[in-house]
Amino acid sequence: MTQTHGFRSGVNRSGRLIGVLAIVALLGAACGGGSDGTAGASDLTGELVISGSSTVEPITVAVAEKFNASNPNVDMSISGPGTSDGFEVFCNGETVIQDASRPIDEEEIAKCKDNGVEFIELHIATDGLSVITSTENDFIECVNYADIWALIGPESEGFEQWSDANALAEKYGALGVPYPGEQLVITGPGEESGTFDSFVELTLETFVEEQGLKEYEEEVSPRPDYQASANDNVIIEGISGTPSSLGWVGYAFYKSNESTVKALEVDGGDGCVAPTEETIASFDYPISRPLYIYVDANRADDPEVSAFVDYYLSDEGIASATEVGYVAIPPESLEETRATWEERTTGTLGEG
Repeated sequence: MTQTHGFRSGVNRSGRLIGVLAIVALLGAACGGGSDGTAGASDLTGELVISGSSTVEPITVAVAEKFNASNPNVDMSISGPGTSDGFEVFCNGETVIQDASRPIDEEEIAKCKDNGVEFIELHIATDGLSVITSTENDFIECVNYADIWALIGPESEGFEQWSDANALAEKYGALGVPYPGEQLVITGPGEESGTFDSFVELTLETFVEEQGLKEYEEEVSPRPDYQASANDNVIIEGISGTPSSLGWVGYAFYKSNESTVKALEVDGGDGCVAPTEETIASFDYPISRPLYIYVDANRADDPEVSAFVDYYLSDEGIASATEVGYVAIPPESLEETRATWEERTTGTLGEG
C-alpha cells in the first residue's frame, strides 16, 4: 500500500492504487489547519481499516486526507474492492467502516448477526448511475428500460452489433430503435460491485416487474458476455476507446471524464432526464441511489472511530461528497444521519 501523510491509500484485489488524485488535489486544503470535527484530537492514535464500495471510496479518501492532516498518528487503510466484497470482511469483523453503494442485504445482515457485528447505517451522499457511451457516439441520446434490456439484459447475450437488438427492442418498445449496424461493446462493473447490484435493481428488475417476465422474477442479471471490471477507470477507458460503446458507472466517474464519455438521458416513464446534480438530488433522474457508510457499532465509541465519523459528518467532512463529484443529501436527511450516529442507532432502513 502507498503511504501518504500517515494514512494508507489502499490497493484493491486487482492491485489498483486508489484515491491518489483526490489526495493530491486536497492536500493543500487539508493542511490549512484544524476542523470542527477534530478539535483537540491531535494526540489521537489507533488504526482505522475501511473497505467496500469503489464508488464511495473517493469520498472516504477525501475525508480521510483532511482528518489525517490534523490527526497524523491515526493509521488509516482504505480500499475499494466493491460493496459485496467489503461486506464480506466487515461482517467478519475485519474492518471498522464499510463504504457501500447499496443497502446491506438480508444475507449480509444475517452474517453480521451470526458474527456478533452490529452496525450503524449512515446515508452520506446521493449518486446517479450514469449510462454512458463515447463522446463520438452520435446515434443515441436517450434510453428507456426497454433499450437497456435489449442491449444489456440477459436476452441480448451474443449481440455483437447494436442492430442485432432491433427485433427485441421493438418487441418491448425501446426508444432508440432502429439501432445502426455498429459494433456493440459493453463495459460495466462486475458482480462484486454495489454499482452492479444497483443497476440490476433499478433497471433490469424494474423492467421485469413492468413487463411481467415471470421467468426472470427470481433472478435477473446482465448478459454474461459483457466486459466486467471492478475498476471504474478501466470501464471509462473501455467506453471512451470505442465510439459505439455502452456501459454504466457512478455519476462522479462520468463527471470527471465527460471530455471522453457522454451520459445518455434515461426515461423511467416520465420522459428523458439527464443526470445532473439537481435531477439526482431530487430523484427525478430515475436511476438515482443513496450512498452509505456502515460503522461497526462495537467499535463506535473507540476514540479514533468516534472522532473520524464525527468529522465525516461535520460540515467540512460531508462537503467531500460534492468535492469529488457526488450530490449532497438534503439538510433534513443530513440531520437524520447525524442523529442516527449521535444516538448510535443500529440496523438498516431496509431491514425487515
